[in-house]
Amino acid sequence: MKPEAPFIYIVDDEAGITALCERALSRAGYRVASQNDPRAALKYFESHPIDLLLVDIRMPNVDGFEVIQTIQRWQPDAAILIMTGHGTVETAIRALRQGVDGLLLKPFKQNAELIEAVKLAFADNQKKRDAARTQALRPLFAVSEALLSEVRRVPLLDLIVKTMIAQINCSRAACYQRQADVGEFTRLAGRNAPDSMPLLDLIARADSSDSPILINLNGPGDPDLKALLTDLEAGSAILAPVHHPNLNTIFYAARAVNEPAFRESDLEMFQILARQAATALENSRLYAEQLEYIRQIEISQKALIQSEKMAAVGRLSASLAHELNNPLQGVQNCLHLAEREDLSEEKRKEYFEMAKSELERLMTTSRRMLDFYRPNATTQTQVNVEDMLEYALSLMSKQLDEAKVNVIKDIRGKLPLITAVGSQIQQVLINLILNAADAMAPDGGDLRVTAQTRDKNVELFVQDSGAGVPAEKQMNIFEPFFSTKDGGTGLGLTVSYNIITAHGGALELLPDRSPGACFRILLPIGGKP
Repeated sequence: MKPEAPFIYIVDDEAGITALCERALSRAGYRVASQNDPRAALKYFESHPIDLLLVDIRMPNVDGFEVIQTIQRWQPDAAILIMTGHGTVETAIRALRQGVDGLLLKPFKQNAELIEAVKLAFADNQKKRDAARTQALRPLFAVSEALLSEVRRVPLLDLIVKTMIAQINCSRAACYQRQADVGEFTRLAGRNAPDSMPLLDLIARADSSDSPILINLNGPGDPDLKALLTDLEAGSAILAPVHHPNLNTIFYAARAVNEPAFRESDLEMFQILARQAATALENSRLYAEQLEYIRQIEISQKALIQSEKMAAVGRLSASLAHELNNPLQGVQNCLHLAEREDLSEEKRKEYFEMAKSELERLMTTSRRMLDFYRPNATTQTQVNVEDMLEYALSLMSKQLDEAKVNVIKDIRGKLPLITAVGSQIQQVLINLILNAADAMAPDGGDLRVTAQTRDKNVELFVQDSGAGVPAEKQMNIFEPFFSTKDGGTGLGLTVSYNIITAHGGALELLPDRSPGACFRILLPIGGKP
């Protein structure tokens, strides 16, 4: 749609001049009205918005500068072009001080001179407004950063009100939110703007209009809105509605009767501030929702962890009871049988030996349990992994020979020292070597032990040529009391895993290495981080 042409209002006590100007400007495409009585013109400004005032300086009864003061009070953004047949330096200086946008000397030599003067006045007025807008927009960058960096709702609302008061230089400001369930407005924050029926009425009107409202008591506009402004004892007010999917807000600012009226540039600034404030409030809401979501997740995680702890305690208790009950039951049976009077001395000795064996089994399980719960009870020192490996293999050599195990040792380069508890690392190596020998019984096989430096770790592989660990059991291999061999306590790998983890390393079964089972140990060179 083609924009409406600017409206020019001519005030001059000479009818011939007003008729000449009106005719020339109408032909140039402007909307024009004129008045020869300056007092009537002053009344006209109260209810009729104009774009440019073309006024004569010297008129009877009312001075042209008085007309200019009136239009600036009622319509501060209107452009002003003065006409005079007595142009002096003093007149020009006074016009500039009052913010006049142009000066035209009478009589005009031709209509083109008038048209050009009007164009220049509009252009100068626009430059002034743009400069004022630019000057006002500069602090908005800092304002945007301040608003968007504050996510706490209460401090944010206080900051919004303070920012609005500071940026548009007013004494009153408030922020309202419409409650979706009841359709009523609730004040979120405000300063010098107590709730009242006139203000709530203004808020409701701004919400229904869905567009910003600028009201000046001494200016054109809706008489009903001006009446509400009078009830609020305010001289001018701005209301800006901002609607988001989850947040409907109305921002309000007002100046007192004795303060300068709001201009169009103030309205533009307020709209920008309102949008920024609404965005900041939405961010704050989303942040609060995210925090609540995280809090609920943390509560759920704690509940799950506690539940898993209780389940683990239950599983451990059941496993421990089972592991202890079997040998105890065996001891009880052996002692009961050994009490029989008709039993031979040889048979009685056999039952006592069986009971002793079961008691030793109980002691082994107890020691393993103690190792399981206190793997870090010794001071760490600088140790050589290759030396510990040699010691473990030497210690187990007789058992390995009897089990027909062929040891293949592959040490790749000089291994650096690590910080560890040597006896515990040796225990891990012995556990893995024994497990490998058992896995290859009774026919024996190859035991390959590889050691090398990888990044900042010493890496060891212990691999046998046995049947390997079944896929369905690989997930549980490090659990307490879980064993893949008959007579095993199921604690050797669990204790080994805890020892390596306590040293800041890793122990894992590599399922894709064949033949047999391959365990990988990583130990940090500098000790536990």
